[in-house]
Amino acid sequence: MDSLSKFARKKLAETRVKGLYRQTIPTRHKDPVHVERGDKIYVSFSGNDYLGLSRHRRVIAAAARAAEKFGAGAGASRLVTGDHPLYQELETGIATFKEAEAALVFGSGYLTNLGVIPVLAGEGDLILADRLCHACLFAGSDLSKAALKVYRHNDLDHLREILDGQRSKYRHTLILTDGVFSMDGDRAPVEEMTALARKFDAWLMVDDAHGLGVVEQGKGSTFKNGHRLDVPLQMGTLSKSVGAYGGYIAADAVVIDLIKNRARSLIYTTGLPPAVVGAALEGLKIIKNNPGLCNKPIQKATLFCRELDLPAPQSSIVPMIFGDIEKTMQTADRLAEQGFLVHPIRPPTVPDGTARLRFSFSAAHQDKDILNLAEVIRGL
Repeated sequence: MDSLSKFARKKLAETRVKGLYRQTIPTRHKDPVHVERGDKIYVSFSGNDYLGLSRHRRVIAAAARAAEKFGAGAGASRLVTGDHPLYQELETGIATFKEAEAALVFGSGYLTNLGVIPVLAGEGDLILADRLCHACLFAGSDLSKAALKVYRHNDLDHLREILDGQRSKYRHTLILTDGVFSMDGDRAPVEEMTALARKFDAWLMVDDAHGLGVVEQGKGSTFKNGHRLDVPLQMGTLSKSVGAYGGYIAADAVVIDLIKNRARSLIYTTGLPPAVVGAALEGLKIIKNNPGLCNKPIQKATLFCRELDLPAPQSSIVPMIFGDIEKTMQTADRLAEQGFLVHPIRPPTVPDGTARLRFSFSAAHQDKDILNLAEVIRGL
């Protein structure tokens, strides 16, 4: 134990020197955008509760009803006895909303990608991933043992070049991208990527964690002008706009059946608590029936960008890149002094030299708070 403690102290010291030390801070959410830390209340621009549904009375009531009816926990993995009745209703709802034959819910978005990718790709296959894909897409790729090649961010020419030179060497090819990139807020050119995937007989998988409920009137980045794009693997989370927890994959029924039988992160983990599934089910219903609500996060982000003469946002996420870690931390501290919580994002979450403040906007934000935030930033 002594050598273990020495190892930990050494690694932590190195982390502190680099300005990368992190710690959890107890945070009480008073409503969708106001949080309390210690004895101070902040307006938070750091969450992913884009529609404020985690605090919605209907979502909370649905969670309570589910816990009362089905218990506090699932009690087993889904393939044993943990597949309580609400799962089927939620998966049918997701499939209908995403215009897919079927859907499968996992314990989280991370677990979804960790489980799905190795089912679909293995030795003798090729995975092509955007350089700025979420870490769990790379983690799933590593587990798959498929060959992994990274293409430049949103660079269709580079993607086409790799497919041209490499596709014929492999049995199957899986293309991975975020729909909305979580740290930059920009969107993938999904429509153009579907054409490339068809041409080279590749399977396109879009992680739409930050698109569902926000872009394309809530339908997500695998849709355009109300029509579903030709994306065979639609992945997303239930922990952001939906206001609950969990992840999902939507695809053809036979693909979902295969994943259900092979995905280790589904087979070997306990099912989600009934309250969580009940809350997600209600959150999804609200999204389906309120496209106007889904338009608000980008409207709020647009107001912020307009006030600061920033480019128009593509999503509810707006980065302000400083590069220098110390300057990023100092700016976050100064905003906190003025009552605004904006979390600093540092490597390895983002590439070296791109430390930033990540502003995320919710339908619940008041315009006056956004205007005050912009005024404070202008004065920094």
